[in-house]
Amino acid sequence: MLDKSKKTGGNNFSEDEIARFDALAESWWDPKGKYKTALAFNRARLEVIKAQIENHFRTGSSPLDYSTLSMIDIGSGGGLISEPLAELGAHVTGIDASAVSVEVAKRHAEKNGVNVNYRHMLSSEVVQEGRQYDVVINAEVVEHVPNQQQLIEECASLVKPGGLLILATLNRTLKSFVIAIVGAEYVMRYLPIGTHDWRKFVKPSELTQWVGEAFSLKHQVGMKLKPLRGEWLTTSSLAVNFIQAYSKAK
Repeated sequence: MLDKSKKTGGNNFSEDEIARFDALAESWWDPKGKYKTALAFNRARLEVIKAQIENHFRTGSSPLDYSTLSMIDIGSGGGLISEPLAELGAHVTGIDASAVSVEVAKRHAEKNGVNVNYRHMLSSEVVQEGRQYDVVINAEVVEHVPNQQQLIEECASLVKPGGLLILATLNRTLKSFVIAIVGAEYVMRYLPIGTHDWRKFVKPSELTQWVGEAFSLKHQVGMKLKPLRGEWLTTSSLAVNFIQAYSKAK
């Protein structure tokens, strides 16, 4: 658990949420485990994230040289996003409020020979260090923190001029309540009951407001599950899971 005495930027985390994810951490990478649907979701989400990074930074027809990019994954968990991006050559920092998750991520990266700079800290601390990155990613985190606007504003401040901010979360709609809460947690048991609080889901317009005027929305897309195949696909509907990519003015 975090040492609150070291957190000078505001304790924007929930101890109950951290304990919940501590309990999940060891299972995150198991492709045959009870979170295999979440792993399938992550694979589909990664394709969207990589496409947006490449569209933003690639020049001409040459493949993107990921080694030229610095990235930070805010709320990196077990490293499901951080590690694949580091494998491509990017200089990736992953931070998380859960010490257990950070250790799980470190062990997995070391086992696979991937270099990721995992740190047990909050985004407010990174802001205080004065660091900025070419790409800042905040995926499925904002719905778990007490001060959502603060988190998004901190993420936005960490983006270099001309950089990219990628946000992913769940929309606060009736459909998301039925699918993400009732369906995913209570009926299908893809996630433990209580993983999400529908009241903390965030509308796309709210994210845009919190990101601020220095950013332009470049892309947004929804995600949907084909239950019989266990396959996640992109969709034009943002009613449940969605991803946004913002570019920062130079």
